[in-house]
Amino acid sequence: MTRDIFQPSGRIQFGIFFQGVNSGTIWKAAESGSQTDFESFRHIVQTAERGKFAAFFLGEGLRLREHLGRPHALDVAGRPDAQTMLAALASVTKNIGLVATQNTTYNDPADLAHRLSSLDLISGGRAAWNVVTTDNAWTGANFRRGGYLDHADRYKHAEAFVETAKRIWDSWESPSGPARRVLHEGQHYTVDVTPRLPRSAQYRPVLFQAGDSPEGRDFAARQADVIFSAHPKFDDAVEFRRDIVSRSVAAGRGANAVQIMPASEFILAATDQEAQEKKAWVRSLQIGPQQAIAYLEQFWGRELSSYDPDGPLPEIDPVVEETSETRGSGFHGAKARQLADQWRAEAKDKGLSIRQFVTSKTARIDATFTGSYTAVADHLAEYARVGAVDGFNISPWLIPTGLDDIVNHLVPELQARGVYPTEYRGTTLRENLGLETPVRSEEPARA
Repeated sequence: MTRDIFQPSGRIQFGIFFQGVNSGTIWKAAESGSQTDFESFRHIVQTAERGKFAAFFLGEGLRLREHLGRPHALDVAGRPDAQTMLAALASVTKNIGLVATQNTTYNDPADLAHRLSSLDLISGGRAAWNVVTTDNAWTGANFRRGGYLDHADRYKHAEAFVETAKRIWDSWESPSGPARRVLHEGQHYTVDVTPRLPRSAQYRPVLFQAGDSPEGRDFAARQADVIFSAHPKFDDAVEFRRDIVSRSVAAGRGANAVQIMPASEFILAATDQEAQEKKAWVRSLQIGPQQAIAYLEQFWGRELSSYDPDGPLPEIDPVVEETSETRGSGFHGAKARQLADQWRAEAKDKGLSIRQFVTSKTARIDATFTGSYTAVADHLAEYARVGAVDGFNISPWLIPTGLDDIVNHLVPELQARGVYPTEYRGTTLRENLGLETPVRSEEPARA
């Protein structure tokens, strides 16, 4: 295989994305479990491991989303500390990877590298780090740092952080030592550390990254092992693969160096008709009357409780010009008045009520696979054949039983088609993803 020509593996894998703040998880139904009790995490991670999932992926919310100046109370919010929870889950699993979302802006590289090394050793080489960045003062207020990081510098800072962490992990001459001293002097921090832990069985933690801007894609092409992408639709996934392969080769890496696992939602049943009925039920619980009104209030900046969720969009204008980060990343930066005009026209043209319109805007249309187990398995087999993705990172709409039908019915269909693992390849996450041993980092980053 030449390094600059992409070679499809012909297989896909699954990951499970247990989210932080989100509106996609049903949390008011009788079937819904706790978002903080250990039992919820244990159930879903062991179900995923039974289904030979590659990784269990924890989201992170560093500050609660607000609604009209108060903590938002109409969707899931919060998450136990990722590395604490993953260390506990390591004791009740054997093979599945454990991915912690950790922010480069509000951590320090020597400390985070040590904590991730600890998780990697505790789990026998199954740890991974989902690298994320933040720059806004609203989140920073929780860390007494305000908005000290300019938006334009977020990836420059993140890359220096990641490269410093890699040098710390790479500083051991052999698995048993000795370790080299690591020095870094940059714009945002100075590091002088001699690592305290040896390498794990997989050499160092696997790196995930989810940025989708041109800068984010370049960063992933240079640094990541796996991209948690926003491109699950087939044609879009194929184009995204081409782009990442091109960027990876330009960065001096192989065409197959970076794996891609898009976020996805699965709504499945024995027949296509039953799956469509199930989808209607899921959507009705994800976006109820209160959620629909609250969604518009995030953009209007004012209370709209007097409006009928089954009536037309409000005729009054928003009281804000542009929405702020307090409303959450999905709402941040919207030109509220311009958007309101566009939405009113769109809803009127399509004959949609507030609730119908909000459902159309919030449902994971491109990220949802709906249908019978056999039909969806056939569809996913085509992804595997052309190498559009390496797998899917599934966001279950129900906790903790949201993976049960996937593991019990879809996975066997995929295994029967020869496109999904029947056993784990090895004992480490790097082995199970089919990733190469990393190239040792030598030079310090300058940032």
